[in-house]
Amino acid sequence: MSERTRLLLVDDDDAACQLLAEVLEREHYAVVRALSAPEAATKLRTEGPFAAILTDLRMPGMSGLDLLKEVRERDPNAIVFVLTAFGDAAAAGEAIRAGAYDFISKPYDLAELRVTLARALSRGKLAATHREAPNGRRDEPEATLVGHSPAIIEVMKTVARVAPSQASVLITGETGSGKELVARTIHRFSERAQRKFVAVNCSALAEGILESELFGHVKGAFTGAQTARPGLFREADGGTLFLDEIGDISPALQSRLLRALQEHEIVPVGAEVPVKVDVRVIAATHRDLPALVRDGRFREDLYYRLNVVTLRLPPLRERRQDLPLLIDEILRRLVIRHDRGPVAVDPEAQSLLLSYGWPGNVRELHNVLERALVMAAQDVIGPEHLPTEVRSRHFTAEVPTAPEQEVEILPLAEVERRHVLRVLRVANGNRERSARMLGISRRTLTRMLQRWKARELAPPA
Repeated sequence: MSERTRLLLVDDDDAACQLLAEVLEREHYAVVRALSAPEAATKLRTEGPFAAILTDLRMPGMSGLDLLKEVRERDPNAIVFVLTAFGDAAAAGEAIRAGAYDFISKPYDLAELRVTLARALSRGKLAATHREAPNGRRDEPEATLVGHSPAIIEVMKTVARVAPSQASVLITGETGSGKELVARTIHRFSERAQRKFVAVNCSALAEGILESELFGHVKGAFTGAQTARPGLFREADGGTLFLDEIGDISPALQSRLLRALQEHEIVPVGAEVPVKVDVRVIAATHRDLPALVRDGRFREDLYYRLNVVTLRLPPLRERRQDLPLLIDEILRRLVIRHDRGPVAVDPEAQSLLLSYGWPGNVRELHNVLERALVMAAQDVIGPEHLPTEVRSRHFTAEVPTAPEQEVEILPLAEVERRHVLRVLRVANGNRERSARMLGISRRTLTRMLQRWKARELAPPA
């Protein structure tokens, strides 16, 4: 008995409690029963700890929700399932917000209960291996370039060479690939590191506002200018100014920016006397600046002023081998931001993250991991915490698209059969995992496979 995983089952319906206990005991769990929340609280103190607690919500006196809150106060990492009547969504949602791992609807789908419970317990063990006691409020570490792919190593080499110089740098790369991080890294390793790093997204502001933001304005320069404003060039004086999406600025603003780079001085809006500034400019764009120059939409002389050193940042799909390091690095910072203990990623979720195409690059990866961290009840991120597009893209990339004239027209039933078998291959024959990918129960998947097998074995008509 002591070698088996111990569960506490709480339900005021004695018959239902006995039936579920017998089912769980056949799965080799050691089940301790309680017929009320106060009795369960006593057993927790006298017979605990338990690997997981399964409690009914609707009980007279002390409810399952009250029990849940008491358990979570005693042990924030406890795994608690709530058992709810079908359709009792409001109560189930309240329980999840109070810290329940999951809710299980009555009447029970025993196959689903078995899988959910096993998954929760395995994640509990995984979380425990990563857990460490918090040591007060921690400061989020500064983001750094990580990776060991040839593409990112080349970026790091260029950053190391260019950082100590005063040269202007143009960083090119797709949206979300981390251009600002590279700019901040250059600043951090430059002689200007003790002065300010100032960043502005040029595409996010209208032309008139951007001009005032960059160069400042004097009082009364335009309607609403009730006070003078120094501008970002003067704010970054002695430091670094990062101009993101430089390819989106207007021709008029390009001329003013060129003067600032050539003469090391700016003229605030509404002023006549120039102001000297000492600023290193790092620019970035996802656009093809040489093509804009050829089309006459970007000044050639400004392009060469900005393009003393060009640094191309590869998209995430070109540095897929860096994904495990990036995931660890991003989670390391996120758990501090959200004041959480260390968080693990279970193997299936890790596989999905590594298989996805990441069209939004590192920014998309960061957003997905932050969402998953918030959604994870335990300190383990699972597939269900990832957005639909990440879960579905796991295997769509393996389906080749034939030219339109070669597409084989198949009956819908055959398309379904082939798709299910393909998912089974991706899941290495694991029916539980395949069913989750397909969004169906294992029982439905089994019936489908049995139906197809019977059809294959049937004698010809």
